[in-house]
Amino acid sequence: MHSLPVSESLESLGSLRFDNRFTRLLPEDPESRNFRRQVTAACYSRVEPAAVAAPKLLAYSPEVLQLIGGDGDPHDDPRFAEIFGGNRLLAGMEPYAMCYGGHQFGNWAGQLGDGRAINLGEVVNPQGQRWVLQLKGAGPTPYSRSADGLAVLRSSLREFICSEAMHHLGVPTTRALSLVETGESVIRDMFYDGNPRREPGAVVCRVSPSFIRFGHFEIFASRGDLETLRTLVDYTIETDFPDLIQADPSADVARPPVAAAAAQAKFGPETYARWFERVCQTTAELLVHWMRVGFVHGVMNTDNMSILGLTIDYGPYGWLEDYDPQWTPNTTDASGRRYCFGNQPQVALWNLLQLANAVVPLVGQTKPLEDSLQRYSQSFETGWQTMMAGKLGWKRYHAAADAPLTEELLGLLADSETDYTLFFRGLADVSAGEDDSLPASIAAAWYHPDRVDEPLRTRWTEWLRRYRGRVRSEGNSDALRREAMNRVNPIYVPRNYLAQLAIDRAEAGDASWLADWLEVLRTPYDESPGAERFAAKRPEWARNRAGCSMLSCSS
Repeated sequence: MHSLPVSESLESLGSLRFDNRFTRLLPEDPESRNFRRQVTAACYSRVEPAAVAAPKLLAYSPEVLQLIGGDGDPHDDPRFAEIFGGNRLLAGMEPYAMCYGGHQFGNWAGQLGDGRAINLGEVVNPQGQRWVLQLKGAGPTPYSRSADGLAVLRSSLREFICSEAMHHLGVPTTRALSLVETGESVIRDMFYDGNPRREPGAVVCRVSPSFIRFGHFEIFASRGDLETLRTLVDYTIETDFPDLIQADPSADVARPPVAAAAAQAKFGPETYARWFERVCQTTAELLVHWMRVGFVHGVMNTDNMSILGLTIDYGPYGWLEDYDPQWTPNTTDASGRRYCFGNQPQVALWNLLQLANAVVPLVGQTKPLEDSLQRYSQSFETGWQTMMAGKLGWKRYHAAADAPLTEELLGLLADSETDYTLFFRGLADVSAGEDDSLPASIAAAWYHPDRVDEPLRTRWTEWLRRYRGRVRSEGNSDALRREAMNRVNPIYVPRNYLAQLAIDRAEAGDASWLADWLEVLRTPYDESPGAERFAAKRPEWARNRAGCSMLSCSS
């Protein structure tokens, strides 16, 4: 029985078809009251969003609305903001929060769970695709610990814009349907420095085929609850990896010993091993994309790693502006830099190892999992080389010859404080003809041209000479190379300072900047007339400004 009012339908949402498979097939927390607690032997707890004072739709994604089977303009019906702000449900919604654990900054944190996220239900669109609708910032749940379960406009806008930008950049990601202001204020200490202030509250609706994370499996393994672990893995394979289901070829052959609680699993150890291998593969592909566009997640805890290989949980993320492999946007990580840009591929491998430790009871032996971890490393390295060849305009990457050239470039980018995004766009305009000049399109990417001294300029000139020769060796015309490079090197990314400008204007009641920016980010590889402000380098005033350089986990 719902305590919130229920709407049968909305014109902008059409006739959404809910098929809440997660709550139908997985074990439920028997406690129906919403209070903080440890939840055992259950994958979720029933909980409804907390009603807010004055929900108002600030922005939405037409593409995501169509994706779930909706149509029209949500601004035309105030009930849309009420539903996706937490004041009302749509018929068929069955709200719940999920139970999971995780390793945070390398240490086991125990039960975490959806502390400020509430799943509304699972929509099956006309194409048969399953999409989970989830509100972030919709109030407390049994997993909120000491927090209030709410979110501020600052963090919600950042998640909304980056979710959609990443999709259009071609990076696997969760999506964002809507951004709703709540009409209430939320107290947040942005940098945990004893200076809390009131900020406008907001709720973002996230959309994904699944929000299951590595930590979902870790929590049950850590408790020795192999029955629930097996049930969850079986559900995940059936729902999100159906192509892996096939007759077990070793059904009549003696198998390695498997934990007793997993002996009655629907699938044999081979299927579980293939599933883990797939997760390793998609995670490797995801990390290659992050490195391609200069994205830094900021908090790669195992509870923030999607089992589908999607970018999930946009908190203190950031974008490389000047290239620095040691840069992290997360203030909490400022001393250790565990999650800095250059460490991300290795951290993903570490996280996969924790997942392997959780599911080894189902596989019965470690070797298949170890082999998959090794293949992750191989897949990432191969993918990185292919990616770098694309960014540099080469048809293929020849490791022995190209590694020194690539390594020298990355050193130059760092030593010259060079804008990562604008450099590769400018490099596409460099002629491959024999020329010892230093093109203006390269110098334009430097943050402080006056600090690029003569020795650095000499290194640049030498590198460009070698680069031009490498390009000529493949015989591509400048025009074809430029076109190929501009397909993988974006000109528009959700830069940190642009996000802060959008937040400043939205908090002042002006959503036009956000709307204009979102429109440009829909085509990030194509130059948009009049959109130069969205491609500009970080201005000096933003170098150390809060929200433009470093952020906290509340961001």
